[in-house]
Amino acid sequence: MDFSFTFAFQPIVDAETKTVFAYEALVRGTEGEGAMSVLANVNETNRYSFDQICRVKAVKLAARLDMQPMLSINFMPNAVYKAEYCIRTTLAAAKTYNFDTRKIIFEMIENEDLSSVEHLSSIIEAYQSMGFSTAIDDFGAGFSRFNIMILSPPDLLKIDMGLIRNIHAEPNKQAVVAGIITMMRQLGGRIIAEGVETEDEYYWLRAQGITLYQGYLFAKPGFECLPEPVFPD
Repeated sequence: MDFSFTFAFQPIVDAETKTVFAYEALVRGTEGEGAMSVLANVNETNRYSFDQICRVKAVKLAARLDMQPMLSINFMPNAVYKAEYCIRTTLAAAKTYNFDTRKIIFEMIENEDLSSVEHLSSIIEAYQSMGFSTAIDDFGAGFSRFNIMILSPPDLLKIDMGLIRNIHAEPNKQAVVAGIITMMRQLGGRIIAEGVETEDEYYWLRAQGITLYQGYLFAKPGFECLPEPVFPD
């Protein structure tokens, strides 16, 4: 590839124990440029190599920073032609940098560009069988794959920040999120509320029993470092 990139890390916190549950690796330019400036360079010809290099770089940097919580790595389902083959680079990197693969979460971005439901289901099942945790990002952003929840539910479901914003004051959003919470509980997984920015949003979500959070209320992403979160009283 003819472009370079690195990562910032944002904590996913457990409000019940007031600890960091995981750090999500967020792609950044080498001078701190935003994710879009990097992703604009990704196309059909380099998608697979970009996806593979992302995994290696994230594991290498997490190991260098002595990350103890889980590491959440975003990946592109369309770049995974077969999960068992495409995971080999990740496993090799984890061995090289002495990073426990049981601490890796593979986070799938949920949008209209995802490949077939069957393909995504096969990836989730393969990764879970290998001992990795799986997550679907941005659930409720407009292309919610409820059929995936039926076929192969992930371990973690991240509620899109569009549903989170001002949820304490919007009954329609509250009804939708309450349904998602009930669904995930019955499927045996956990909810992550992402993009939480205000205490009002947090207190409403906390009252619904959600324990995992990500957002500026707790910590902004840290460029090549592991920021310590703050917790509301």
